[in-house]
Amino acid sequence: MARVLVLGGAGFIGHHLATRLAGDGHAITLVDDFSRGRADAALEGLRARGGVALHEADLTRPGALDGLAREWEQVYMLAAVVGVRNVERDPARVVHVNTLALLNVLAWLPGRGETLFFSSTSEAYAGGVTSGTVPVPTPEDVPLTVPDPAAPRWAYAASKILGETAVLHTARARKVRAIVGRFHNVYGPRMGADHVIPELSLRALRREDPFRLYGAEQRRAFCHVSDAVEAMVRLMAAEAAWGRVVNIGNDTEETRIGDLARLVLDTAAFAPTIEPVPAPPGSVDRRCPDLTRLRALTGFQPKVGLAAGVRDTFDWYRRWAADGGHGR
Repeated sequence: MARVLVLGGAGFIGHHLATRLAGDGHAITLVDDFSRGRADAALEGLRARGGVALHEADLTRPGALDGLAREWEQVYMLAAVVGVRNVERDPARVVHVNTLALLNVLAWLPGRGETLFFSSTSEAYAGGVTSGTVPVPTPEDVPLTVPDPAAPRWAYAASKILGETAVLHTARARKVRAIVGRFHNVYGPRMGADHVIPELSLRALRREDPFRLYGAEQRRAFCHVSDAVEAMVRLMAAEAAWGRVVNIGNDTEETRIGDLARLVLDTAAFAPTIEPVPAPPGSVDRRCPDLTRLRALTGFQPKVGLAAGVRDTFDWYRRWAADGGHGR
């Protein structure tokens, strides 16, 4: 049994990771400020299983973690402001929270043999993909660029690129075991409404007709959250992954957004008139990870196909909407 600290543990990936780790018998402490994560029935159910503690804290405040124990086998840094709408609405907040929270965690980190996982993003590749200098599927060892620091869209990518730099250099200086995971279009139940699959699902449930579809020709490779969690757990157990940047995603079912929408609408038994709309400015035409490194380090292979994952996600959001958006 490992002692595990999950920062951002009430959020989307954090909650699913905590559920997996609790099921594996680990002792878990979740930290969240509940600006995004929810103290809902699912979280309370997780805590009721035993071996799961919850600590409310704002990681942007120095000393926010001072009340916690100092001995951990694993620390997952998942806390961040995410989502295109949040980035475009208040990019300064994105940079402030994502940077300050991480730097405070790194300053607090005990450095007593724990392994640190830092959640980064495929948005780090977007500048290179857009300019045509980075291939798709995209491996980890490509240049990362921020084409326009003044454009709100790049605030999130810039905060994560800085975060990767801080984690890798701090780990090297303090001899901390660290892994950077770049998530690619992870989706699933409980992820909020401001992401493509939940958004399409909720609009289908509302029976919007005509049905606006943004960037129908763009291509993405979606990864169900259970597969992402499996990849994280395997990486944390792989000594060869220490000090590495590793893509996390599903490269087996790259799909057009138009085809994704049809899949969601078929799941919803709804056939509206499709109204094509241009993709939002700054959105890349194609995104797919090269998982060669992840497979070599862990033997990982995605298990949840897109049809099954969409059905699972849609069913959760149908129940969530029926409950008035209050969780399960």
